Amino acid sequence: MSLQQTLLVYETMDSAYVNGNQIKELFAAYPEVEVTVQTVHGEKGSTDFVKIVIPGIKGKWNGGSAPTFGIIGRLGGIGARPSRIGIVSDADGAVAAVASALKLADMKRKGDHLRGDVIVTTHICPDAPTRPHEPVDFMDSPVDILTMNQYEVVPEMEAILSIDTTKGNRVINHKGITISPTVKEGYILRVSDDLLRIMEMTTGQYPVTFPITMQDITPYGNDLYHINSILQPAVATNAPVVGLAITAQSTVPGCGTGASHEVDIAAAVKFAIETAKEVTNGTCSFYSKDEFAKIQQLYGSMKVLQTMGGTSVNA
Repeated sequence: MSLQQTLLVYETMDSAYVNGNQIKELFAAYPEVEVTVQTVHGEKGSTDFVKIVIPGIKGKWNGGSAPTFGIIGRLGGIGARPSRIGIVSDADGAVAAVASALKLADMKRKGDHLRGDVIVTTHICPDAPTRPHEPVDFMDSPVDILTMNQYEVVPEMEAILSIDTTKGNRVINHKGITISPTVKEGYILRVSDDLLRIMEMTTGQYPVTFPITMQDITPYGNDLYHINSILQPAVATNAPVVGLAITAQSTVPGCGTGASHEVDIAAAVKFAIETAKEVTNGTCSFYSKDEFAKIQQLYGSMKVLQTMGGTSVNA
Protein backbone atom coordinates (compact mmCIF):
# COMPACT_ATOMS: atom_id res chain seq x y z
CA MET A 1 0.00 0.00 0.00
CA SER A 2 1.11 3.57 -0.65
CA LEU A 3 -1.38 5.59 1.41
CA GLN A 4 1.01 6.00 4.34
CA GLN A 5 3.70 7.58 2.16
CA THR A 6 1.09 9.73 0.43
CA LEU A 7 -0.20 11.15 3.70
CA LEU A 8 3.30 11.79 5.03
CA VAL A 9 4.40 13.65 1.93
CA TYR A 10 1.13 15.58 1.72
CA GLU A 11 1.40 16.80 5.32
CA THR A 12 5.04 17.76 4.77
CA MET A 13 4.19 19.83 1.70
CA ASP A 14 1.11 21.45 3.25
CA SER A 15 3.14 24.25 4.80
CA ALA A 16 4.00 27.83 3.98
CA TYR A 17 7.58 27.06 4.99
CA VAL A 18 8.24 23.84 3.09
CA ASN A 19 11.32 23.67 0.88
CA GLY A 20 13.39 21.09 -0.95
CA ASN A 21 15.59 20.34 2.04
CA GLN A 22 12.56 19.24 4.07
CA ILE A 23 11.69 16.81 1.27
CA LYS A 24 15.29 15.58 1.33
CA GLU A 25 14.99 14.93 5.08
CA LEU A 26 12.21 12.43 4.40
CA PHE A 27 14.87 10.16 2.89
CA ALA A 28 17.42 10.48 5.69
CA ALA A 29 16.74 6.90 6.79
CA TYR A 30 17.56 5.52 3.32
CA PRO A 31 21.33 5.90 2.76
CA GLU A 32 21.24 4.06 -0.58
CA VAL A 33 18.95 6.71 -2.03
CA GLU A 34 20.55 9.89 -3.37
CA VAL A 35 18.60 13.13 -3.07
CA THR A 36 19.80 16.45 -4.45
CA VAL A 37 18.16 19.88 -4.13
CA GLN A 38 18.82 22.91 -6.31
CA THR A 39 17.25 26.32 -5.76
CA VAL A 40 16.52 28.13 -9.01
CA HIS A 41 15.39 31.74 -9.30
CA GLY A 42 13.08 33.04 -12.01
CA GLU A 43 11.29 36.25 -12.88
CA LYS A 44 8.39 35.38 -10.56
CA GLY A 45 10.27 33.99 -7.57
CA SER A 46 12.21 30.82 -6.81
CA THR A 47 11.62 27.11 -6.45
CA ASP A 48 13.58 24.08 -5.24
CA PHE A 49 14.12 21.32 -7.78
CA VAL A 50 14.40 17.90 -6.16
CA LYS A 51 16.00 14.85 -7.79
CA ILE A 52 15.74 11.45 -6.12
CA VAL A 53 17.64 8.41 -7.40
CA ILE A 54 16.69 4.91 -6.21
CA PRO A 55 19.40 2.59 -7.58
CA GLY A 56 18.43 -0.83 -8.94
CA ILE A 57 20.44 -3.98 -8.37
CA LYS A 58 21.15 -4.25 -12.11
CA GLY A 59 20.80 -0.57 -12.90
CA LYS A 60 23.25 1.70 -14.66
CA TRP A 61 23.91 3.53 -11.37
CA ASN A 62 25.72 0.38 -10.24
CA GLY A 63 27.28 -0.44 -13.61
CA GLY A 64 24.45 -2.65 -14.87
CA SER A 65 22.31 -2.47 -17.98
CA ALA A 66 18.68 -2.64 -16.77
CA PRO A 67 16.39 0.14 -18.05
CA THR A 68 16.13 3.42 -16.15
CA PHE A 69 12.64 4.69 -15.38
CA GLY A 70 11.71 8.31 -14.79
CA ILE A 71 8.87 9.73 -12.71
CA ILE A 72 8.23 13.46 -12.98
CA GLY A 73 5.89 15.33 -10.67
CA ARG A 74 4.59 18.13 -12.88
CA LEU A 75 3.12 21.32 -11.43
CA GLY A 76 3.36 25.05 -11.31
CA GLY A 77 3.52 25.24 -7.52
CA ILE A 78 2.28 23.46 -4.41
CA GLY A 79 0.89 26.70 -2.99
CA ALA A 80 -0.36 30.07 -4.23
CA ARG A 81 0.37 32.11 -1.12
CA PRO A 82 -0.54 34.76 -0.18
CA SER A 83 -3.63 34.75 -2.43
CA ARG A 84 -4.55 31.17 -1.41
CA ILE A 85 -4.06 29.57 2.02
CA GLY A 86 -2.94 25.95 2.04
CA ILE A 87 -1.81 23.35 -0.46
CA VAL A 88 -3.41 23.66 -3.90
CA SER A 89 -4.85 21.06 -6.26
CA ASP A 90 -1.86 21.52 -8.56
CA ALA A 91 0.39 20.01 -5.87
CA ASP A 92 -0.93 16.46 -6.43
CA GLY A 93 1.73 15.66 -9.03
CA ALA A 94 4.55 16.61 -6.68
CA VAL A 95 2.99 14.69 -3.79
CA ALA A 96 2.55 11.57 -5.92
CA ALA A 97 6.08 11.69 -7.31
CA VAL A 98 7.79 12.11 -3.93
CA ALA A 99 5.50 9.51 -2.32
CA SER A 100 6.45 7.09 -5.12
CA ALA A 101 10.13 7.66 -4.37
CA LEU A 102 9.54 7.22 -0.63
CA LYS A 103 7.69 3.94 -1.19
CA LEU A 104 10.44 2.65 -3.50
CA ALA A 105 13.07 3.64 -0.92
CA ASP A 106 11.19 1.77 1.82
CA MET A 107 10.79 -1.28 -0.42
CA LYS A 108 14.54 -1.27 -1.08
CA ARG A 109 15.35 -1.09 2.64
CA LYS A 110 13.05 -4.08 3.20
CA GLY A 111 14.79 -6.16 0.54
CA ASP A 112 12.50 -5.57 -2.45
CA HIS A 113 15.00 -4.24 -4.98
CA LEU A 114 14.04 -3.17 -8.48
CA ARG A 115 16.32 -4.30 -11.29
CA GLY A 116 16.82 -0.89 -12.82
CA ASP A 117 17.27 2.62 -11.49
CA VAL A 118 14.32 4.93 -10.87
CA ILE A 119 14.85 8.70 -11.06
CA VAL A 120 12.17 10.94 -9.57
CA THR A 121 12.10 14.70 -10.11
CA THR A 122 9.78 17.55 -9.17
CA HIS A 123 9.97 21.03 -7.66
CA ILE A 124 8.80 22.60 -4.41
CA CYS A 125 7.31 26.10 -4.36
CA PRO A 126 4.74 27.05 -1.67
CA ASP A 127 4.13 30.56 -3.04
CA ALA A 128 3.79 30.30 -6.82
CA PRO A 129 1.74 32.78 -8.86
CA THR A 130 -1.50 31.99 -10.67
CA ARG A 131 -2.57 32.79 -14.23
CA PRO A 132 -5.82 32.95 -16.21
CA HIS A 133 -6.87 29.86 -18.18
CA GLU A 134 -10.12 28.54 -19.58
CA PRO A 135 -12.30 27.11 -18.11
CA VAL A 136 -10.62 27.78 -14.73
CA ASP A 137 -7.45 29.50 -13.55
CA PHE A 138 -4.15 27.62 -13.57
CA MET A 139 -1.16 27.72 -11.29
CA ASP A 140 1.81 29.51 -12.81
CA SER A 141 5.42 28.88 -11.85
CA PRO A 142 8.34 31.05 -10.70
CA VAL A 143 10.42 29.63 -13.59
CA ASP A 144 9.58 28.95 -17.24
CA ILE A 145 8.87 25.54 -18.74
CA LEU A 146 12.31 25.31 -20.38
CA THR A 147 13.92 25.63 -16.96
CA MET A 148 11.56 23.01 -15.53
CA ASN A 149 12.45 20.57 -18.27
CA GLN A 150 16.13 21.29 -17.79
CA TYR A 151 15.98 20.14 -14.18
CA GLU A 152 13.20 17.55 -14.34
CA VAL A 153 13.84 15.69 -17.61
CA VAL A 154 17.00 13.76 -16.86
CA PRO A 155 18.88 12.33 -19.87
CA GLU A 156 19.21 8.92 -18.19
CA MET A 157 15.42 8.44 -18.13
CA GLU A 158 14.57 5.84 -20.80
CA ALA A 159 10.80 5.98 -20.24
CA ILE A 160 8.97 8.75 -18.40
CA LEU A 161 5.73 8.85 -16.43
CA SER A 162 4.65 12.47 -15.99
CA ILE A 163 2.19 12.86 -13.09
CA ASP A 164 0.03 15.98 -12.99
CA THR A 165 -3.30 17.15 -11.63
CA THR A 166 -5.58 17.43 -14.67
CA LYS A 167 -8.87 18.73 -13.31
CA GLY A 168 -9.19 22.16 -14.91
CA ASN A 169 -10.97 21.02 -18.07
CA ARG A 170 -14.26 19.69 -19.41
CA VAL A 171 -12.94 16.75 -21.45
CA ILE A 172 -12.23 14.40 -18.51
CA ASN A 173 -15.23 13.42 -16.38
CA HIS A 174 -13.65 10.75 -14.19
CA LYS A 175 -12.53 11.01 -10.57
CA GLY A 176 -9.36 9.03 -9.98
CA ILE A 177 -6.44 8.46 -12.33
CA THR A 178 -6.20 8.29 -16.11
CA ILE A 179 -3.36 7.84 -18.60
CA SER A 180 -2.56 9.44 -21.93
CA PRO A 181 -1.40 7.87 -25.17
CA THR A 182 2.36 7.57 -25.45
CA VAL A 183 4.15 10.61 -26.88
CA LYS A 184 7.53 10.22 -28.54
CA GLU A 185 9.48 12.66 -30.70
CA GLY A 186 6.41 14.61 -31.76
CA TYR A 187 4.22 11.58 -32.43
CA ILE A 188 1.10 10.72 -30.44
CA LEU A 189 1.20 6.92 -30.41
CA ARG A 190 -1.42 4.42 -29.31
CA VAL A 191 -2.06 3.80 -25.64
CA SER A 192 0.29 1.18 -24.22
CA ASP A 193 -1.41 -2.18 -23.66
CA ASP A 194 1.01 -2.88 -20.81
CA LEU A 195 0.02 0.31 -19.02
CA LEU A 196 -3.66 -0.47 -19.48
CA ARG A 197 -3.03 -3.86 -17.90
CA ILE A 198 -1.20 -2.30 -14.97
CA MET A 199 -4.01 0.22 -14.45
CA GLU A 200 -6.60 -2.57 -14.38
CA MET A 201 -4.52 -4.39 -11.80
CA THR A 202 -3.79 -1.44 -9.50
CA THR A 203 -7.26 0.13 -9.55
CA GLY A 204 -9.38 -3.02 -9.81
CA GLN A 205 -11.45 -1.19 -12.43
CA TYR A 206 -11.54 -0.77 -16.19
CA PRO A 207 -8.64 1.41 -17.35
CA VAL A 208 -9.39 5.04 -18.14
CA THR A 209 -7.55 7.16 -20.71
CA PHE A 210 -7.73 10.84 -21.58
CA PRO A 211 -7.54 12.54 -24.97
CA ILE A 212 -4.66 14.75 -26.05
CA THR A 213 -4.16 16.92 -29.11
CA MET A 214 -1.16 17.99 -31.14
CA GLN A 215 -1.31 21.35 -29.36
CA ASP A 216 -0.84 19.61 -26.01
CA ILE A 217 2.51 18.10 -27.02
CA THR A 218 4.01 21.35 -28.31
CA PRO A 219 6.06 23.61 -26.04
CA TYR A 220 4.42 26.17 -23.79
CA GLY A 221 4.77 29.74 -24.99
CA ASN A 222 3.67 29.24 -28.60
CA ASP A 223 0.22 30.82 -28.04
CA LEU A 224 -1.57 27.48 -28.54
CA TYR A 225 -4.06 26.05 -26.06
CA HIS A 226 -2.72 23.24 -23.84
CA ILE A 227 -4.86 21.08 -21.59
CA ASN A 228 -2.06 21.59 -19.04
CA SER A 229 1.67 20.91 -18.71
CA ILE A 230 1.41 17.16 -18.19
CA LEU A 231 3.12 16.34 -21.50
CA GLN A 232 5.66 19.16 -21.52
CA PRO A 233 8.48 16.72 -20.64
CA ALA A 234 7.94 15.17 -24.11
CA VAL A 235 9.32 18.29 -25.81
CA ALA A 236 12.70 17.82 -24.10
CA THR A 237 13.49 14.14 -24.69
CA ASN A 238 13.46 11.35 -27.25
CA ALA A 239 12.28 8.93 -24.56
CA PRO A 240 8.62 7.87 -24.62
CA VAL A 241 6.44 9.91 -22.25
CA VAL A 242 3.05 9.00 -20.80
CA GLY A 243 0.92 11.36 -18.76
CA LEU A 244 -0.59 10.03 -15.54
CA ALA A 245 -3.39 12.43 -14.70
CA ILE A 246 -5.08 12.78 -11.32
CA THR A 247 -8.59 13.77 -12.34
CA ALA A 248 -12.06 14.80 -11.16
CA GLN A 249 -15.61 14.61 -12.47
CA SER A 250 -16.07 18.33 -11.94
CA THR A 251 -13.96 21.21 -13.20
CA VAL A 252 -11.47 22.18 -10.49
CA PRO A 253 -8.99 25.09 -10.73
CA GLY A 254 -5.34 24.19 -10.23
CA CYS A 255 -5.10 26.99 -7.67
CA GLY A 256 -8.06 25.61 -5.70
CA THR A 257 -7.46 24.50 -2.11
CA GLY A 258 -9.22 21.66 -0.30
CA ALA A 259 -9.40 19.92 -3.68
CA SER A 260 -6.86 17.11 -3.23
CA HIS A 261 -8.02 13.56 -2.54
CA GLU A 262 -5.51 11.35 -0.79
CA VAL A 263 -6.95 8.09 -2.13
CA ASP A 264 -6.63 9.30 -5.73
CA ILE A 265 -3.06 10.45 -5.17
CA ALA A 266 -2.24 7.09 -3.56
CA ALA A 267 -3.75 5.34 -6.59
CA ALA A 268 -1.35 7.28 -8.81
CA VAL A 269 1.52 6.23 -6.55
CA LYS A 270 0.54 2.56 -6.78
CA PHE A 271 0.34 2.78 -10.55
CA ALA A 272 3.75 4.50 -10.72
CA ILE A 273 5.34 1.88 -8.45
CA GLU A 274 4.02 -1.07 -10.45
CA THR A 275 5.05 0.59 -13.70
CA ALA A 276 8.53 1.19 -12.30
CA LYS A 277 8.84 -2.49 -11.37
CA GLU A 278 7.89 -3.65 -14.83
CA VAL A 279 9.74 -1.07 -16.92
CA THR A 280 13.00 -1.70 -15.10
CA ASN A 281 12.43 -5.45 -15.40
CA GLY A 282 11.78 -5.21 -19.13
CA THR A 283 8.18 -6.49 -18.92
CA CYS A 284 6.42 -3.20 -19.73
CA SER A 285 6.82 -1.22 -22.94
CA PHE A 286 5.47 2.28 -23.50
CA TYR A 287 5.40 1.79 -27.29
CA SER A 288 6.15 -0.63 -30.12
CA LYS A 289 9.62 -0.01 -31.54
CA ASP A 290 8.69 -1.70 -34.82
CA GLU A 291 5.54 0.36 -35.23
CA PHE A 292 7.38 3.57 -34.41
CA ALA A 293 10.06 2.76 -36.99
CA LYS A 294 7.31 2.11 -39.55
CA ILE A 295 5.46 5.36 -38.92
CA GLN A 296 8.71 7.30 -39.22
CA GLN A 297 9.50 5.49 -42.46
CA LEU A 298 6.08 6.38 -43.87
CA TYR A 299 5.73 9.96 -42.61
CA GLY A 300 9.16 11.13 -41.52
CA SER A 301 10.20 13.00 -38.40
CA MET A 302 7.70 14.96 -36.31
CA LYS A 303 10.34 16.52 -34.06
CA VAL A 304 9.25 19.95 -35.26
CA LEU A 305 6.41 19.61 -32.73
CA GLN A 306 9.06 19.56 -29.98
CA THR A 307 10.14 23.05 -31.05
CA MET A 308 8.51 26.48 -31.15
CA GLY A 309 7.89 25.96 -34.87
CA GLY A 310 8.38 28.30 -37.80
CA THR A 311 7.26 31.88 -38.21
CA SER A 312 5.30 31.21 -41.39
CA VAL A 313 3.33 28.42 -43.03
CA ASN A 314 3.98 27.44 -46.64
CA ALA A 315 0.98 26.44 -48.74
